[in-house]
Amino acid sequence: MPNASHPSAEPSLAALIGGIINDARDLMLQEFTMAKLEVQDELRKTKAAAISLGIGIGIAAVGGLLLLLMLVHLLHALTPIPLWGCYGIVGGVLLLAGLLLLYSGKKTAEEIAVVPETVETLKENAKWIREQTTSNGV
Repeated sequence: MPNASHPSAEPSLAALIGGIINDARDLMLQEFTMAKLEVQDELRKTKAAAISLGIGIGIAAVGGLLLLLMLVHLLHALTPIPLWGCYGIVGGVLLLAGLLLLYSGKKTAEEIAVVPETVETLKENAKWIREQTTSNGV
């Protein structure tokens, strides 16, 4: 009865390394695909948020303008300050509030991660593959 396990049936070192390289290539392609999908998803979310914010800002601006005009005239009616002075006071307070919000928004925008985590994983995988192939002399 012939022996079922032949020494020649075992894969060679070159075949094993080739299989590892093919698996690594497949992994890299999957990582690139995942990174692309993550970026597309984030862009879709950003677009929806920008549209919603734009419409909200427009409506709030009209309402805010009407309330500010009311506030100026209320300040003029309740105090002996001339109308131009009331506009100056309200405008100065709004300028200060706007500058504070701009500073806060700038700080928040600096913390946004533009590159998804998958890109870091891709870099780590590429480094590992490079190390593995150079250490094996291939």
